[in-house]
Amino acid sequence: MNLGNSLFQARKKCGLSQEEVAEKLGVSRQTISKWETGETLPDIRQSKRLALLYRLSLDELIDFDIDVEEVQQAIERTSAALEEKIDWTKAWGKKYPVLLTYRQDVNVEKYAAALDELLHDLRSSYGYGELDTFLVLKDILASVWKSRKQPGR
Repeated sequence: MNLGNSLFQARKKCGLSQEEVAEKLGVSRQTISKWETGETLPDIRQSKRLALLYRLSLDELIDFDIDVEEVQQAIERTSAALEEKIDWTKAWGKKYPVLLTYRQDVNVEKYAAALDELLHDLRSSYGYGELDTFLVLKDILASVWKSRKQPGR
C-alpha cells in the first residue's frame, strides 16, 4: 500500500472529510486530495500532524493497512464463548483446502505425540500455563515459516 492510500484509509476510518482535514491542518482540500492520490507528499511536520489527527503513530500512518486493522479489531472483539463455537479448521479450510483433507494421508498421532513432547518441555522448562504454552509453540512455528519464506532459502 502506498502512502497516499494509507492517508485516505486513515482519514476514512476517522470519519473525516478532506475539507475537515484541510481545515484542521490549514491547507486546501486540493492539497489533501493530492496527498491521498500520491501526486504530492506531505512534509514531515504535516505528516506528524496527520498522524496525531488520525490517532496513529507516524510509523502506523505510513504503514496503515485497513484490512490488518479490521482483523485486529475483530480479534479483540471476539469473546471466548464465540471462539469455542468456531470450527477454525473448516473456516481456514476454505482458503487452504489441505486442512480439510490431510487427515486421510498424514499419521496425525505421530506428529501429535512429537508436538505433545515439545509442549511438555516448554511448559516444564518455563512454567507456562497450558494456553500460553500452545501460543508460544504456535509463535515459534510461525517464525520458522517466515524464515523459510525468506529469499535464498
